[in-house]
Amino acid sequence: MTARLVLASASPRRLDLLKQIGIVPDLVEPADIDETPLDRERPRKLAERLARLKGEAVAAAYPDDFILAADTVVALGHRVLEKPADEREARRFLKKLSGRRHRVIGGFCVIAPNGKTIVKSVVTNVRFKRLDDDAVDAYISSREWEGKAGGYAIQGAAAAFIPWINGSYANVVGLPVSEVLGALKGLGYPGAAP
Repeated sequence: MTARLVLASASPRRLDLLKQIGIVPDLVEPADIDETPLDRERPRKLAERLARLKGEAVAAAYPDDFILAADTVVALGHRVLEKPADEREARRFLKKLSGRRHRVIGGFCVIAPNGKTIVKSVVTNVRFKRLDDDAVDAYISSREWEGKAGGYAIQGAAAAFIPWINGSYANVVGLPVSEVLGALKGLGYPGAAP
């Protein structure tokens, strides 16, 4: 029996990004883990740790398959801007990002049926233009910020806030597809052929 690919994520954006490069997971099985950062945990380490935990949680149920897990962390300096809990927090995040650069760290984990594992992260630098209250209010009203790390989605209306990025656009959307494809190939996933 051929090993399947299990995506350990509920993110429709990750699924879409994989489809864009011709990879369609056989199963989507989101992992339910505690995503609380550890005390003094650096953003990059957090992204990699959460991706690994998600991958390992799903691999326990699907040991004969390839597992792909990912986590996206938005960092302003050493401070992690998680998914905002409510409108007030989303507004606070947007005001913090306004006129500044931040990092989007995409951690991912690929586990092969033989147990070999690759855990990596990709960093994209993003600059927000200065946002006035009207722009923030309109974005909050759109509800697009819900469930998004840092409180925004680059592939939506927030694209108007971002005059510059350095690095992988796909990473900011939710998955560094080029690096993920390389990891899948490296571990022998047959669907990752060029």
